Amino acid sequence: MSGGGRMGRTRVGKYELGRTLGEGTFAKVKFARNVETGDSFAIKILDKEKVLRHKIIAQIKREISTMKLIRHPNVIRMCEVMASKTKIYIVLELVTGGELFDKIASHGRLKEDEARKYFQQLINAVDYCHSRGVFHRDLKPENLLLDAYGVLKVSDFGLSALPQQVREDGLLHTTCGTPNYIAPEVIHNKGYDGAKADLWSCGVILFVLMAGYLPFEDTNLMSLYKKINKADFSCPSWFSTSAKKLIKRILDPNPSTRITIPEVIENEWFKKGYRPPTFETADVSLDDVHDIFDESGESTNLVVERREPRPLAMNAFELISTSQGLNLGTLFEKQMGLVKRETRFTSKCPATEIISKIEEAAAPLGFNVEKNNYKLKLQGEKTGRKGHLSVATEIFEVAPSLCMVELRKSGGDTLEFHKFYKNLSVGLKDVVWHTRDEANAAEEC
Repeated sequence: MSGGGRMGRTRVGKYELGRTLGEGTFAKVKFARNVETGDSFAIKILDKEKVLRHKIIAQIKREISTMKLIRHPNVIRMCEVMASKTKIYIVLELVTGGELFDKIASHGRLKEDEARKYFQQLINAVDYCHSRGVFHRDLKPENLLLDAYGVLKVSDFGLSALPQQVREDGLLHTTCGTPNYIAPEVIHNKGYDGAKADLWSCGVILFVLMAGYLPFEDTNLMSLYKKINKADFSCPSWFSTSAKKLIKRILDPNPSTRITIPEVIENEWFKKGYRPPTFETADVSLDDVHDIFDESGESTNLVVERREPRPLAMNAFELISTSQGLNLGTLFEKQMGLVKRETRFTSKCPATEIISKIEEAAAPLGFNVEKNNYKLKLQGEKTGRKGHLSVATEIFEVAPSLCMVELRKSGGDTLEFHKFYKNLSVGLKDVVWHTRDEANAAEEC
């Protein structure tokens, strides 16, 4: 990559920021490279003004505190925290293997031995978190990532609870999590044991890994809650008898009789091929957590963002990070293949022409377009299954005459995003670059 391409990057302290890896209501996660060591990371960026306006300082402090407390091979590690006058930067271990959810979406249900391997790693991570007084409260496949070697990493502690949130009755009282995965006692909102609620979610995850679908599903939320409350589900015929027994003991709607994590670890089905993790523990100080919210402006640790608007150049390491592990065959997905929460295509057209074509193609589909340099936000006018579909688009220079265009669902339903992309790609056929093999395949069709 030429030196000129680097001018398009944003620099924060010793980190050079790259492509956006994901985004939510209050945060954006970007690829980052430490310019001193050359190591790659993910940086979670939070807008201070949004955090203050929505009064979620306590929640953000809790997330940072949690990440600092946890040091485990199956949990994403927080490496450093920085702040500018307007933003908070959380430097995280970069995990390149994708979501566990995507593995199921791509290949369907997992074989029992493979599902058990991931479940063992999940239980190891959750058990360790609980030993540190930390409850995740939003465990689901989307929050379970895989590294380049296929090792499971638990992420997203935005809804986790530290011990100080436990009331005098010894229970948690905040209803949160994703409906299909939350325990019955959480729905009742009468106080619940965070460890037992997390284990219920682990049971749902194990079911999904082995079945390829959810144990509790209903389009009507009240009907869904009734099914969860009664543990109204049945295991498919391909589950082994011992797996069925364990899942039924985990998905026990009565938390007082539900199996515990120590009992799960001693279960015969769980123990097959089990290797407890080995790692070193470290004492962690939380003294600096309050410093990043210092509004006095006296902090000497403030960093400054430097940027220049132009298409973002992408180096080889970052390009590899867009694939699952180091499998370069998944870098550029075929246009009509499996579309998940993000997809991408390549083009030999100039970035300005690509932007114009996307605007032209999106308008007839009922999408408003908001431009910000070489990024676009496409907002659907109609309300879908999960609100308005929102799509973030970014253009990267891979080579002097080659761009990569990434479209990422930032809000709404994944299936609706899939349909939208199919329709959009028809209007973009003149800008999408096909390899010779793809062009020949298209002609044969």
